[in-house]
Amino acid sequence: MGLKPTLIKNALIYNEGQSFVGDLLIKNQRIEQISAQGISDNNYEIVEADGLWLMPGVIDDQVHFREPGMTHKANIASESAAAVAGGTTTFMEMPNTFPNAVTQELLEQKYEIAKHCSPANYSFFMGTTNSNLEEVLKTNPKMVCGVKVFMGSSTGDMLVDNTVALEKLFSQCPILIATHCEDEATIIKNTQKYLAQYGENMLARFHPEIRSREACLLSSAFAVSLAQKHQTRLHVYHISTRDEIALFTNDKPLREKRITAEVCVHHLTFNAEDYERLGHKIKCNPAIKQEDDRLALWKALNENLLDIVATDHAPHTLEEKQNPYIKAPSGLPLVQHSLQQMIDHSKNGYISIEKLVEKMCHAPADCFKVVERGYLREGYYADLVLVNPNKAYTVSKNNILYKCGWSPFEGHTFTTSIHSTFVNGNKVFDGSKVNTNVHGMRLAFDL
Repeated sequence: MGLKPTLIKNALIYNEGQSFVGDLLIKNQRIEQISAQGISDNNYEIVEADGLWLMPGVIDDQVHFREPGMTHKANIASESAAAVAGGTTTFMEMPNTFPNAVTQELLEQKYEIAKHCSPANYSFFMGTTNSNLEEVLKTNPKMVCGVKVFMGSSTGDMLVDNTVALEKLFSQCPILIATHCEDEATIIKNTQKYLAQYGENMLARFHPEIRSREACLLSSAFAVSLAQKHQTRLHVYHISTRDEIALFTNDKPLREKRITAEVCVHHLTFNAEDYERLGHKIKCNPAIKQEDDRLALWKALNENLLDIVATDHAPHTLEEKQNPYIKAPSGLPLVQHSLQQMIDHSKNGYISIEKLVEKMCHAPADCFKVVERGYLREGYYADLVLVNPNKAYTVSKNNILYKCGWSPFEGHTFTTSIHSTFVNGNKVFDGSKVNTNVHGMRLAFDL
């Protein structure tokens, strides 16, 4: 849009299962040309990328940015700025804000906020209740990423636990249904048991026993059975146990799957022993489980039984997190450091960089059928990130951009740094500062 074309030169490009040194030209918001033979400088703005990695921007299909209604924790402006500083160029945000986004009018209000403040591209899920099916069915599948169902605890009126309502939703909803799966009755029973034994002195380490593997498997299996019965397009969020993996298949390409699954960075990073060190900072739903669960999730991810890596970025204030167990809210902020953490996992042998790019960039675009994003392809929007693989980066209060001001990685040193991030061809992060003068776009979907 009138910007001088930008030529990125001599980057190590990771894209579509390949890696090669080459150049990439950005023109009019899009990728004009990619070449391993080099692109001549025709008075372009040059980015010398020798020694840097170039990959598509991360698409995070599950974040909570807390606006409207909980802006003391976070807002769309602050968290989207943190996202682009971490190489995430696109986010899909959850409907459990206040008021809950369970009408078309309330949903569109969130899009209007993002339009004026988000440096990243955006989409927002339509929320469900036990009684808003008529409103859900008005959702435009070409302009909204999907419908979110909380089949486990949520805020407001968003716990959908009525079997009749779920049957109607799964049988009639024409677009992707994304689910949070934990069985509420099991959780209530476990909570009462531990309260009776420990009272207000319950410790964070009991969290995976209260929000147990049984609760996860019961609910995930029920969601999958509903989807199979009604041929629903189902995406199951944040798989956290080895037991749930058997519910998913890898017998066809992602774009052809009717039932898909996601795993989150924290479930790939932490295990139950980390509650001793981090306490409520890693209290989240579903809970972080045992080490054998973590290793099983990695295996399933590499075998394409799990399709996407995301964050479930869910900030709370540190003061809220320091409450006793029952009052301490679940969720942790992750979107600013997810790519760096995953690259370090790659350096430690858990996943290849090519596979990482597939799971964080290509797969979300394919799963949700995002138009012209998620890949480095000529003609696609220029959403991309340059990573310095050899420049260490230590997380501190001074460089955390979340409004809540803390991170479970505080004090941790990653082996890489985000050199720069481009959204729709605009440099929105230069390695130290976010450009808040440019805004991302609303996603479109090719159904």
